[in-house]
Amino acid sequence: MRNFLTVPLLALATAAAAQQDIQFSQYVFNGLSLNPAYAGYRGAPTLNAAFRDQWAGFPGAPKTAVLSLDGLTDPGTGKTGLGIQFLYDQLGPQQNYSLTGFYAYRIALNDDEDDPHKLCFGIGAVASQYSLNGTVLQYSDPNDPSFPQVDVRTKIVPDANFGVFYYSNDFYAGGSLMNLFSLNNTRTVYYADGAAYTSLLETTNLYLTAGGMVNIADGVKMKPSFLLKDDFKGPANLDINDLFLLDEKLWVGGSYRSAVKMLSSSKALTGLSASDAAALMVEFFATPDFRIGYAYDFTTSGLSNYQTGSHELSLTVTFSHKKDMHMSCPTYF
Repeated sequence: MRNFLTVPLLALATAAAAQQDIQFSQYVFNGLSLNPAYAGYRGAPTLNAAFRDQWAGFPGAPKTAVLSLDGLTDPGTGKTGLGIQFLYDQLGPQQNYSLTGFYAYRIALNDDEDDPHKLCFGIGAVASQYSLNGTVLQYSDPNDPSFPQVDVRTKIVPDANFGVFYYSNDFYAGGSLMNLFSLNNTRTVYYADGAAYTSLLETTNLYLTAGGMVNIADGVKMKPSFLLKDDFKGPANLDINDLFLLDEKLWVGGSYRSAVKMLSSSKALTGLSASDAAALMVEFFATPDFRIGYAYDFTTSGLSNYQTGSHELSLTVTFSHKKDMHMSCPTYF
């Protein structure tokens, strides 16, 4: 859940807030967005692009675009995965541009080429630039010095990610810590017209996820999974997903997201609805190496009265070769 309701206050010099990290509904098809240890999982180089228009019709609602490329540096042994990701995120008058480099080291836990078991460790190095477009804000008092009147930018802000990922042909589990340098809640500061302004900064997030593949019938497989996400400040988010693969060509399914109480937020849900959103997803393999995906989110919280849902489009291209031994194994996760 994005801390969107603080947007009108984000330019106040005395206000400091943190937002949960960006999350795509179709993360189940692009684990790199949540875990650096995922780099190289598909073996062959893989290009992924996604765009999310959240809370359509809500003024200043988040819009996010991501483009990533990852693969193995040594296809013969499959020990090292590398990746790179460019992300753009707009939240009201604030924009965030980030570039992330990923490195993953993969350890083989067995010698079975038909069902490899791998344990992967990954790190990510992040460089972000935040900007604040004060010209799009509407002011009751145009001369209020608490608000910037121009487009202002920060310097480059560094950060880091760490993750662990285990998988076989029919099961996976992983955990990651994103935005490690934000543990101390350092504020993002803008300077304009001789004044300083603080703004929203992505905070440290913990992700825990697991899922599996189950054969239901000839040509039908089911992939149940979950994702638990916690920013150590408010309620954690829990995603429950269930997807079906038909004839190795079409994925259909959905997910349900709600808030759950953790030790850091035992009182955070008092008087609030835990329900957040439900999503429907479709992923179609136009070719064995080209996938098109779409997700539509229904907001189930109080925001449902003010917007028309969220739209998300994704494209994935895998540059595989028949001789690539790593692509002979299914890559369902």
